[in-house]
Amino acid sequence: MNKSFIDEFNIELTNDYQDISDYDTFSNKELLDNLRNTIIQNLIDNNIANIENKRNFIKTEIDKTLEGYDLSLAERNYIYNLIDNEINGYGPITELLSDETITEIMVNGKNEIYVEIDGKIIKDDSVSFINDDHIIRTIQRMIQPLGRTIDTANPMVDARLKDGSRLNAVIPPLSLNGPVLTIRKFKKELANIDDFLRNGSLTNEIALFLDVCIKAKLNIIICGGTGSGKTTLLNVLSSFIGNDERIITIEDAAELKLKQDHVISLETRVENYDNEGAVTIRDLVINSLRMRPDRIIVGEVRGKEAFDMLQAMNTGHAGSLTTMHANSPVDALNRLETLVLMAGMEIPVKAIREYIENAIDIVIQISRLSDGKRKITNISEVVEIKNDDIILNDIFTFDQVGITDEMEVDGSFTKHSKPNIYNKILSRGITEIKDIF
Repeated sequence: MNKSFIDEFNIELTNDYQDISDYDTFSNKELLDNLRNTIIQNLIDNNIANIENKRNFIKTEIDKTLEGYDLSLAERNYIYNLIDNEINGYGPITELLSDETITEIMVNGKNEIYVEIDGKIIKDDSVSFINDDHIIRTIQRMIQPLGRTIDTANPMVDARLKDGSRLNAVIPPLSLNGPVLTIRKFKKELANIDDFLRNGSLTNEIALFLDVCIKAKLNIIICGGTGSGKTTLLNVLSSFIGNDERIITIEDAAELKLKQDHVISLETRVENYDNEGAVTIRDLVINSLRMRPDRIIVGEVRGKEAFDMLQAMNTGHAGSLTTMHANSPVDALNRLETLVLMAGMEIPVKAIREYIENAIDIVIQISRLSDGKRKITNISEVVEIKNDDIILNDIFTFDQVGITDEMEVDGSFTKHSKPNIYNKILSRGITEIKDIF
């Protein structure tokens, strides 16, 4: 990042400023917003990027705008800091990006900024943009270092920022409500199984069972809705893989952070300006089969690569893992069937179901409940084909019974009968399964 505007202009930030962290403490929020907007708009109108003596121009513009206003030192420094964010940061959302308690930022309009904290989405009224153009300029500033662009000819972009955060933006004409920006922030410290236990996302028995499934090299699908924690759970399960295995991860935007020694991370590539050069998940899955993997981990299956993933699972690459959007284990397998049909393979539906039944061992459902907490709500095994349908058997479920006075979900985990895969796991020398059933 460039030298701070505040450092460059020798603006002294006093303890008064440092002590003020709540925007609502200022006596005239509307005035401060108007002053900020005036300064920023003037800098834009004068094309500050092309002004030779930028330093003096900005200083003069700020002093001129604030002249005659009886502002406290804290309020003046607040204005200076906002302009600093505009020049050296990402405008109004700069502070949100640095706030580690925020996991997602959603900009729906100039005055409609929402954030996710502890699984709950709340509106942040302390943050605003000047207009739609201001939002688009901020998006462009974020994606320009990545070699990406967004305009009316390319009105949608999906990218990974340098810190690993995932950015998605849609602007008119695709978005009828103006520019929309969504940023899923990258966690520096990814969750581990102990975090899941502390948060009540699973029990000790479920944690042991999942560890056993990974060590026994069962093929696993993790399913759930958007923001349910599928990738986080995938990362946790991947941590159970032994350090002596060659692991290949395949993702649209690299989020998995495996700590094993022998990990190859592959990432897709979008097409260039000439609509060439795209590399898809399917391309990478096919190529990974030539790389002598012990495990293949696909961040998310959502297209034609589903067939290639199943083929890998059916041809000796046991212990593969992936995620997909689905509302239940049954929905996950139905969607997998649909994705295989989308691949254009001339295969009867019955044969596809037999292919899925042979490839998939376990389906794990993770959900974000109404109180914002994530829980593993279902672990099922693929049992057999009966009357041309794939039969699933529940191993663990979370059963909700109500809502507490504190508006938290009330329920409990249930362990069902000994699964069919019990003997399969034992046959692979994993005896810890006896401690569970």
